Amino acid sequence: MSNVLIVSGHPRLGQDSVANKTILEELAVLLPEAKIDVLDELYPDYVIDVEAEQAKLRGADVIVLQYPLWWYGWPSLLQKWVEDVFVRGFSHGSTGTALKAKKLVVSLTTGAPESYYCAQPGGIDRFLAPVKATSALTGLEFAGNLTLFGVSYANRTDEAARTDMVARSREHAARLADFVSAL
Repeated sequence: MSNVLIVSGHPRLGQDSVANKTILEELAVLLPEAKIDVLDELYPDYVIDVEAEQAKLRGADVIVLQYPLWWYGWPSLLQKWVEDVFVRGFSHGSTGTALKAKKLVVSLTTGAPESYYCAQPGGIDRFLAPVKATSALTGLEFAGNLTLFGVSYANRTDEAARTDMVARSREHAARLADFVSAL
């Protein structure tokens, strides 16, 4: 299997997340050789160790971004990580070739159901424009995305809803592990 780096962009994984936390726990079992980079544990102050993160990216063949869709984009911690780490000379520009030909997979969770996104022109794909543009600029190969819809953290206190969310998150992780393993 390729060297897989999974980057968790949830800024409050331990406090607020059921779905993303469950997905990452399952991926740790399903893809034990993958490196899981939990940004909110590493950088609670949003001060990114650029050299360390660039080294992880250099060593990866497949990069998975795991995050909740927040306000129709990626969370601020993941945005800050991209801004600090994907710099000219590393990821783009005449000498920035460190990410070229590596595969990028996006794994999203949403609070709203799939019907909400399907009713909008372009569906969920329109919210991936920044990821796809970043891929194009850096030479990453956008390998695809998997989305788990309707897993709102607001339901975490309802036991039945939480049980369903955990089961669906485990299924999503299994689909994601299969997708990544096939790359």
